Amino acid sequence: MTSPRTSNPTPRRTRSRSGRRHPLATVALIAIGLAATGGAYAAFTATASADSSSTSATGTGTVEDGKKLYEANCATCHGLNLQGTKDGPSLLLVGAAAVDFQVGTGRMPAAASGPQEQVKPVQFTDEQVKSLAAYVASMGPGPDIPSTEYTEGGGSAAHGLELFRTNCAMCHNVAGAGGALTEGKYAPSLKGVTGTHIYEAMLTGPQNMPVFNDLNLSADDKKDIITYLDYIDDNASPGGYGLEDLGPVSEGLFIWIFGLGAVIAVTVWLTARSN
Repeated sequence: MTSPRTSNPTPRRTRSRSGRRHPLATVALIAIGLAATGGAYAAFTATASADSSSTSATGTGTVEDGKKLYEANCATCHGLNLQGTKDGPSLLLVGAAAVDFQVGTGRMPAAASGPQEQVKPVQFTDEQVKSLAAYVASMGPGPDIPSTEYTEGGGSAAHGLELFRTNCAMCHNVAGAGGALTEGKYAPSLKGVTGTHIYEAMLTGPQNMPVFNDLNLSADDKKDIITYLDYIDDNASPGGYGLEDLGPVSEGLFIWIFGLGAVIAVTVWLTARSN
């Protein structure tokens, strides 16, 4: 009688699930995707910025360039045809000098409405400013950007002082330090302002400033005023520390605080000794 075969049961092998992902695999894939996308975007942005900077630096500064800049940055307030809107005045007939002053000093584009526009960092390159000025000038005649013959000094500082005292000092202070006006307005300091911008301001009368055309002050008169301002910029006050050149207000405050304070201190000391 044949004995039945004893079959040893074969142990089951655990089948590894090759399709199962590690729990962190999804997170890793998302991180890699974000890194790749961010890197590609950064590279594209850097390339676009470099191209833009290269274009600004090598542009031709034409009227066409100025028109594009105007439509992108100025037309919202001043109108597509420079006709002006409720948010900004017309730029027809203002000329290149007004644009070069307002944009070249950072006053335009305006950050917000107020009593007057503030000096800010300039938003455009010199060539872009000239392009904007050329475009506005092409739309109507107006004062042009002055020649360097009249903006780089070389005139009579003494005559310029006389003219400045007569026409400018009541607002800007005799030392060009500026001063307060009414309703939150002010005359800005003229220290460090370029001769071109000073000439353009006299020629166009920005903000609260009156216009000094060639019938009021000739080109040589303006040159002399610029020469005087350059002189006081380059030379220290002969009377010593100028207290920011603010005149009797700062001088009176100094005497009130330090002079009167010294008198009181001496009085107290003498009284203490007598007692």
